[in-house]
Amino acid sequence: MKRLVPLAALLILPTVASAQLFGGGETQRQVDELRENVNQRLEASSRAQLELSSQNELLRAEVARLRGQIEVLMHEVESLKQRQRDFYVDLDDRLRRLESPGGAAQSAADPAAESAEYETALNLLKDGKHREALTAFDGFIAKYTNSGFLPGAHFWAGNAALQAKEVATAANHFNTILARWPADAVAPDAMLGLANSQQALGDAKASQRTLQSVVERYPESTAAKAARQRLGIR
Repeated sequence: MKRLVPLAALLILPTVASAQLFGGGETQRQVDELRENVNQRLEASSRAQLELSSQNELLRAEVARLRGQIEVLMHEVESLKQRQRDFYVDLDDRLRRLESPGGAAQSAADPAAESAEYETALNLLKDGKHREALTAFDGFIAKYTNSGFLPGAHFWAGNAALQAKEVATAANHFNTILARWPADAVAPDAMLGLANSQQALGDAKASQRTLQSVVERYPESTAAKAARQRLGIR
């Protein structure tokens, strides 16, 4: 704005000089109109710049929000992929043991039925039937007490409970994983789920401590990456 004023003055001065030379009147009125027109243009330009600046700030905030959502979604996708890989690796291992000599005698449960029930519970969760999934996983945990799927069953039961607003139940499932299988592949995500549960229970300080524990205990995990983002650290 400050750069435009001298230019406006240069435009007006010849007209002013002309008005003085010819005695004002109609010429003076034209000078006043010109001055008013210049002022209006300057004000309009200033308002446009302010509006543009405000829009830029809103866009930056929206981009930051969307970037955060994308990070969370990417983490969830990676977690689901890992759980699926673990599921099929474990299933293959169980089938191999079953096919080996004496394998059928050593197995107390039917591996096919066990895998089918686990997958059924997973499908309920994928379909958004959170309470039904929680019931299915709880039933699986009670029935197959020595299953290799137990860490995953507790993890997905915790997620189903969290989605069903049964937060205390979710926290119990996540804590079970951390107590019994701290080195399992699901443990970092279980700790992140515990932090979410604590946040939902209104204990923000405990949630922050748990997020910090994720970073310290599982620094290379995708869960640690999500925890760092929420803590605002790198």
